[in-house]
Amino acid sequence: MHERNKKCFNGGKDKMNIKPIVTEKAVMLIESQNVLTFETEKEKTKTEIKNEIENLFKVKIQNLRTLVQGNKKYVYVKLKKEFPAIDVATKLGLI
Repeated sequence: MHERNKKCFNGGKDKMNIKPIVTEKAVMLIESQNVLTFETEKEKTKTEIKNEIENLFKVKIQNLRTLVQGNKKYVYVKLKKEFPAIDVATKLGLI
């Protein structure tokens, strides 16, 4: 099972829930590849996810990958070099 941070970012009625994932693999991706990992709603598209994350965390996304497993959707967000993932993770209390 994934160890999840209890924080959930809810942007309001029309916004989505984004839950950061804190596992050994997720921390390794933050440190080595500038990638943040989240769990989000299965119905959301990549464009909706990208816009929401950029607005919520004030960052620019270089690449976004999604993985659907069962009833859950995981998002791997690679940030541009000028936005270190470790800084965002520290602000979220992940590291």
